[in-house]
Amino acid sequence: MNVTKKINNRTIIDQVSFSVNKGEIYGFLGPNGAGKTTTIRMIVGLMSINEGDILINGTSISKDFEKAMHSIGAIVENPEMYKYLSGYQNLIHYARMIPGISNARIDEVTELVGLKDRIHDKVKRYSLGMRQRLGIAQALLHKPSILILDEPTNGLDPAGIRELRDYLRILANEGTSTLVSSHLLSEMELMCDRVAIIKEGKIIEEKSLSEYTNQQQNKFVFEVDQPEEAFQLIKEQYKDKEINMLENGFVLLLNREEVPKINMFLVQEGFLVYSIYSTSKSLEDQFLELTN
Repeated sequence: MNVTKKINNRTIIDQVSFSVNKGEIYGFLGPNGAGKTTTIRMIVGLMSINEGDILINGTSISKDFEKAMHSIGAIVENPEMYKYLSGYQNLIHYARMIPGISNARIDEVTELVGLKDRIHDKVKRYSLGMRQRLGIAQALLHKPSILILDEPTNGLDPAGIRELRDYLRILANEGTSTLVSSHLLSEMELMCDRVAIIKEGKIIEEKSLSEYTNQQQNKFVFEVDQPEEAFQLIKEQYKDKEINMLENGFVLLLNREEVPKINMFLVQEGFLVYSIYSTSKSLEDQFLELTN
């Protein structure tokens, strides 16, 4: 809450506050140098805080660091593993640092992240995507209530990114919260429930993804063979709708469910409909506007 970080009298993080709800995937977006990794490093105790405090399940990291950290599983930047050991040996090594992690729990997280068939291979034979999955397995061993992933999609192919997205949704359904930072805005749009955009150390916007999705369902362009006639007909037929003329058709403010009805009406009236598409701004468009 109201966290500030200064280095050499320069404010890197300026009064940043946000919260992640139980079972929520929360996106942390920002251009390079905006303060994403610095914020995450402060959350996991790798950097000190100059002002403010961070609460994990109501526990202050400055007052009871060990208890707060027990609720966190994290991968900051890249997961580091012993490459000459197998994936299973890496997990055993990590499990010895935290009391109460059984072999059954290791088997459980191994299956969850899809490494059951390769867990006894040496990590040096793993692809980058498999190492990411092993890192997530390691972060989940002690059953944290919040998972923190800093740029987890770096270097992953499309299949690996989709797998990661599916794993996070499974965890969310089981009640695990996730804070994830990434540059891949199209993936964040598919992955997250809410996003915060940080710029120059300040959070400049926070929204639920449903708000962005709803915005994408507002304006639709209809390209038709007789644009002026179609425009006049729709304007007369749908007097309560906002409509504007275009060179090859018109743009109409609609709910998504109304689009096929308008299309059917135009076809029945003898118009040829060449295309229908949304013109509302995506998360990426709005991110680029906000961050200049």
